[in-house]
Amino acid sequence: MNENIKELEKKAKAAKLGGGRARIEKQHAKGKLTARERLDILLDEDSFQEWDMFVEHRAVDFGMDEQKIPGDGVVTGYGKINGKLVYVFSQDFTVFGGSLSEAHAEKICKVMDHAVRNGAPLIGLNDSGGARIQEGVVSLGGYAEVFQRNVLASGVVPQISLVMGPCAGGAVYSPAMTDFIFMVEDSSYMFVTGPEVVKTVTHEEVTAEELGGASTHSRKSGVADLTFKNDTEALLMTREFLSYLPQNNKVKSSTVATDDPVEREESSLDTLVPEDPSKPYDIKEVINKIADDGEFFEIQPNYAQNIVIGFTRLNGSTIGVVANQPLVLAGCLDINASIKGARFIRFCDAFNIPIWTLVDVPGFMPGTSQEHGGIIKHGAKLLFAYAEATVPKVTLITRKAYGGAYDVMSSKHIRGDVNFAWPSAEIAVMGPKGAVEIIFRKDIGDEQKIEKRTKEYRTKFANPFIAASRGYIDDIFLPHKTRGKLCHSFEMLNNKKQENPWRKHDNIPL
Repeated sequence: MNENIKELEKKAKAAKLGGGRARIEKQHAKGKLTARERLDILLDEDSFQEWDMFVEHRAVDFGMDEQKIPGDGVVTGYGKINGKLVYVFSQDFTVFGGSLSEAHAEKICKVMDHAVRNGAPLIGLNDSGGARIQEGVVSLGGYAEVFQRNVLASGVVPQISLVMGPCAGGAVYSPAMTDFIFMVEDSSYMFVTGPEVVKTVTHEEVTAEELGGASTHSRKSGVADLTFKNDTEALLMTREFLSYLPQNNKVKSSTVATDDPVEREESSLDTLVPEDPSKPYDIKEVINKIADDGEFFEIQPNYAQNIVIGFTRLNGSTIGVVANQPLVLAGCLDINASIKGARFIRFCDAFNIPIWTLVDVPGFMPGTSQEHGGIIKHGAKLLFAYAEATVPKVTLITRKAYGGAYDVMSSKHIRGDVNFAWPSAEIAVMGPKGAVEIIFRKDIGDEQKIEKRTKEYRTKFANPFIAASRGYIDDIFLPHKTRGKLCHSFEMLNNKKQENPWRKHDNIPL
């Protein structure tokens, strides 16, 4: 018994030390925390319950039988964030570079299975050199086991990936199938093939940061949802982010007490939209002035900035926000904005999060690059996501709602539950000048006639009253009353029940 206790203490000490002091110091020198230090920050104090501390790899080739460290490069288990259960795995780069072995994968799969079985979020802290080469195909099989569980957990429990170091090759596909990816600036990267392979195959000279760093994936590719300056900021913001989400797909997000009055009026909103329809304004200002305590947790702030997505609260309840941004491309919908919005809407719908849509959209982006890039199919993703969603949907048209983009942005026709408009709203097939130049083509060149016709068209169609007269708009009100109108609408929709026809799954236009 005494010998077993001594062995237990020895192995526990070895597991906690990971790859040893020298490698831990090397990790710190890069500005990175260790796997266990990260969990200490992420989870509530003293809540972490570790599993499989004593698991070791089973490889014997290439001298691996002489290199065994308890835990095998990943720390797994469960704990709490803000008092709520979460399952976690944290890869340890100090042990075999965090590489994934058969045993390493089995540890991750175990917590994934429990997350689905017990209905709690799964958070993965990725810091790995990839598949453990010494194990060959069994390490690849380990990745596939993880991928399969990512797919089965999708839409069942929230899955969040924090990429806090290297994530290359097949390793990238597990984070890619999770709901959100957060990266750390200057210390994390993701790519399918690294700079050396790229150079060999395509003769391109590129650094790891340029190829797959946090800036690249948050601004160019859209792979990363958020980036943070360091490990600590990433972990603390993940804690805050989790406060907006439900535990699983069968419950709603918890409400958070607020002293912000439901009927609070915001007079500055009455003058926010410029009189000149060609002048921009910041839609985030509308969101912040209406949200509880002015708080808005934006997702993908640096990618496809012509659409804004994120989470806020109204009267304590989590709300998903989707908004056209007039400051960027006049709020036009393009390929990237459509994909960004569609994925977010589908997440909200999967996890019972009501959707508030703010509309100021002149249409879809014209041009050969968009058409050849497949704007038809990509734009249809956004339409499909809205039309499919059965959660409460409240829409507010602040200014322009033109053409097919009016339909797409959660209009009454695709099951918008409550649709509002400010008096500044313009709901029409297209802008007045463009419409007049088509209808009265023969008058082009006569500026007086065109100006007169444009004014007539604007008076007749570029307003919310025609749509309201047909019941497409439920109410028109002054902007300062918006918060109360939204809060009451979402409260009214709290017990909404709507089901789509049975099917194995839909076939969204991918």
